[in-house]
Amino acid sequence: MAKKFDTNPLDPDFPQRAKAVAASTAPQTPYKTAEFPSAPSSVTEEETRRFGEGDFQAYWQTSQQPAAPLYHAPAFSDMNAASDRKVEKVGMPEKWLIAMPYLPFSIGLVAGIILLLIIPKEENKVRFHAAQGLAAHVGILIVTTILGIVGNVSDFAGIGDTIFYLVTTVMLIVFAIKAWQGKPVHIESVDDLTNFLEEKIGPLK
Repeated sequence: MAKKFDTNPLDPDFPQRAKAVAASTAPQTPYKTAEFPSAPSSVTEEETRRFGEGDFQAYWQTSQQPAAPLYHAPAFSDMNAASDRKVEKVGMPEKWLIAMPYLPFSIGLVAGIILLLIIPKEENKVRFHAAQGLAAHVGILIVTTILGIVGNVSDFAGIGDTIFYLVTTVMLIVFAIKAWQGKPVHIESVDDLTNFLEEKIGPLK
């Protein structure tokens, strides 16, 4: 019989008997729970791959080689640089050929046409300036023709024609000097006409 202050009134042998009963009544199975294989105790740090002296020397020599130089795109000023190189089929320095199409008084107009007819496609710089100078002269010719027709009716149009002629003459001279010096010359208003002329007027065979 349990004592007054006994906190475990159960039979002290009950846990052992309960385990025995559970073991005898548990279903038997041929399968066992798989266990995670433990690492073999024979593996040591010496069996891991070490960085040998030969590998270290090869890596060191590779790291000391100079890196390949980075590619630098040519500057726009270099593409337009004036050159004394003589162009084939013409025998004239390049800087003179790229300046001639901008000469005023229709000189540049004729020079641009001739250069586009004789300069090969490989001479991109010369052909570009020839086409752009020719396009500028064509644009000026169109505007002066319109102003001349209107000038027969209005004196104001005649004055405008004179002013336009003087301004464009100075402009062409400035373009010719800049092209000769190798400075960029870009007339954005005639871009489409420049591309058309350069494409359609090819060198004669």
